[in-house]
Amino acid sequence: MDIHFGFSYIGLVFLLMLMIPNIIWSKNKPKDYDKYVKNENKVLLLFERIGEILVTCLSLIFDDFNISKISSWTIILLSAFILMILYEVYWIGYFKSNKTMKDMYSSLLGIPVAGATLPVIAFLLLSIYGKNLFLFISVIILGIGHIGIHLNLKKKLYKLQIISMKIFIKNKTASLHI
Repeated sequence: MDIHFGFSYIGLVFLLMLMIPNIIWSKNKPKDYDKYVKNENKVLLLFERIGEILVTCLSLIFDDFNISKISSWTIILLSAFILMILYEVYWIGYFKSNKTMKDMYSSLLGIPVAGATLPVIAFLLLSIYGKNLFLFISVIILGIGHIGIHLNLKKKLYKLQIISMKIFIKNKTASLHI
């Protein structure tokens, strides 16, 4: 593994594409968001936080992610960038929506929990492009935590929707018998 320390402008661009929508989101959270996240899995949360720190730092300090020449490897970088563009599309859809929990954990083009999955896969591809095992492992750690948390919250949301539907049906059925 031949890695090179130095500033990565590509890493910076990816991180800006990741962080700007999240900063905007912090002022546009879904209704009842805090109610859902207060019981997040602590192990997944630890993985997510460690992964966030590592991915942020490593994306910036290795210049292996910068474009040095156009080659077949460039397709991997281009694929990662396309995934980050799709991540921006996901956020545009969320910001234009009613900003519900369902909107937050929606899919995009069949990609489940797109808000978590797209950037994780993009950074994984970036690590492959840069041939950087440190970033690769860090993205795996991040993905376990971040995607895991999102899937758990989506599952919790789904269960609450089922319970709400059952209560609604029960009330409708009871009102028909009166």
